[in-house]
Amino acid sequence: MSTTTSTNPTADATQTSPDTPKVANERPQYGPGSRRGPMGGHGPMGMGRPGEKAVNFLPSLKRLLHRLTPERPLIAAVILMATIGVAFSVIGPKVLGRATDILFSGFIGRMLANTVPAGTPMAQVVAGLRAQGQTTLAEMLSKLSVTIGQGIDFHRLAIVLGWALGLYVASSLLMFLQGYLLAGVVQRSMYRLRQDISDKISRLPLSYFDKQPRGELLSRVTNDIDNISQTLQQTLSQLLNSLLTLVGVLIMMFWVSWQLALISLLIVPISGVIAMLIGKQSQKRFAQMWKSTGDLNAQVEEAYTGHALVKVFGRHREVESVFALDNDKLFRSSFGAQFISGLIMPVMFFVGNLNYVAIAVLGGLKVASGQMQIGDVQAFIQYSRMFTQPITQVASMANLLQSGVASAERVFEVLDATEQVREEQGALPTPVRGRVEFDHVRFSYTPDQHLIQDLSLVAEPGETVAIVGPTGAGKTTLVNLLMRFYEIDGGRITLDGVDIASVPRNTLRAQLGMVLQDTWLFNGTIRENLAYGRPDATEEEIHAAATAAYVDRFVHSLPDGYDTVIDEEGSNVSAGEKQLITIARAFLADPTLLILDEATSSVDTRTELLVQRAMANLRTNRTSFVIAHRLSTIRDADLILVMEHGDIVEQGTHHELLEARGPYYDLYQSQFNAPIDEEDAA
Repeated sequence: MSTTTSTNPTADATQTSPDTPKVANERPQYGPGSRRGPMGGHGPMGMGRPGEKAVNFLPSLKRLLHRLTPERPLIAAVILMATIGVAFSVIGPKVLGRATDILFSGFIGRMLANTVPAGTPMAQVVAGLRAQGQTTLAEMLSKLSVTIGQGIDFHRLAIVLGWALGLYVASSLLMFLQGYLLAGVVQRSMYRLRQDISDKISRLPLSYFDKQPRGELLSRVTNDIDNISQTLQQTLSQLLNSLLTLVGVLIMMFWVSWQLALISLLIVPISGVIAMLIGKQSQKRFAQMWKSTGDLNAQVEEAYTGHALVKVFGRHREVESVFALDNDKLFRSSFGAQFISGLIMPVMFFVGNLNYVAIAVLGGLKVASGQMQIGDVQAFIQYSRMFTQPITQVASMANLLQSGVASAERVFEVLDATEQVREEQGALPTPVRGRVEFDHVRFSYTPDQHLIQDLSLVAEPGETVAIVGPTGAGKTTLVNLLMRFYEIDGGRITLDGVDIASVPRNTLRAQLGMVLQDTWLFNGTIRENLAYGRPDATEEEIHAAATAAYVDRFVHSLPDGYDTVIDEEGSNVSAGEKQLITIARAFLADPTLLILDEATSSVDTRTELLVQRAMANLRTNRTSFVIAHRLSTIRDADLILVMEHGDIVEQGTHHELLEARGPYYDLYQSQFNAPIDEEDAA
């Protein structure tokens, strides 16, 4: 093996990806009170998290509604049902107006029978009233269908009321069916949105997660999508019915009285201006509310994940103060958003009541002057209520729409995030021998901070390459590039002569196994955790891997053996036992290339010796990269690379490096012989 390199100082960056089939450990946990990503050393965390964008309401709403297009046939059915249902409900007041006319005509007919002989033509009665100077009463009676001496026609009244009842029942049934279909449309659309964002997360590069606190990302995936679902469910049906009702009522109002209809239309610009002014103020507050929600979730997730560390260092008061600050920000933004948007309803009711008073007064004058029948005025008053109600509903839905669109834009930011480099369709040779070559590789986490400028090395098949150095020397960066957790800026990395950038990541990672110093176990049984990297493993293979990694020793002491359920944090097994399980997971994966990052850091000395012996067998005929702080674990490595401040400053076997009395010798002496002298450390 040969190595040449020229690099700038940087730090380690260790992480795995959710689509890695044979990685034994997935992710470490955050420390409390920090915004670090799950990276070792310094990594790229200095870049910080992306800023929140202000809600761009109309484009975001249009994009959100566009996600409903796969449900177009059902949406068309919903619109048709809503149209028919609204039409029936709009015709209802006109029919009831006829019932009022029948009642009023019967009452007038009975009343006139006291002064006018029964059977007298109504035209004669009207002419007599005009002759007596009672023109207003005459004009009013001229519009009525009155038979002198005849009371209320209950048969005709029953028919009219039956039609009205039928219209309202049919309208209600159609509205019920419309709501049922629309609920399915919304929930299926949200199902697809959740699926899309889940797929998107698996395609995002590791650098995205380095910049994004986990609690903030979880808030977007869960809280924001739930809010979108509730918004669409509560507003789509009301919005559709309200708009159709506005159109239908407007037609009926102009049919009944175009003068009163024009007066009613004055409420539209007034309502629009009010909704615009209030909505503009609430819009930015809803965006801030969901940003504050994400910040609070991130702080809570971080603090409670590291609650043991918080207790150990007595920082609970600081954590509580940070929580109180974030909680106060969320309270203020939520209060402002809800209060301002809540003003729409009472203001719109006030405007609607003014319109109602105007219609009642002018309608009464028209009835008195004989220009309208009393039934038409009654119908028009109902229409005025029906006209202002949907306007009020649309305005009151502004708070829901603002909140939902704010959440939608946060979700769209994730969907629009830059994905990792497109997969190529190349293939690795069969079988894979395990020859790894770094050929003039350049890499940096940020454009303004160069890390590796020119690195070349070759690891022959079956060799064990150890990488050592002080914390922050950049050791893990090399294996991150090999795993394609990050894409290189220049040069190339080959596996058996094939550029790893030319093959799909899953194909590459299927040949790699990785064990990190920070363990991660999933919620499930020990058996399921062992088989995570190889789900098709047989029971015998699982037991063999567990025995090789000395997991079998403590599993039998557990009540349910291999069926013991481990929670997400692995709190029911010790740190050393978790480490052994992750090592057994790598054993079972049987990779061609093996990466060990301080894989025995949590086990006792005796178990470490046993595991080292087992891993020596595992490394047989496999190319292995071992990142170690304990130099005792890499004495038998074929080649040891010593890194300092991002540079490979020394290489050789254990004995060769001790004899050279260079940086490796100093590291070895500091671990096994004497304490570090302060002057030397400086």
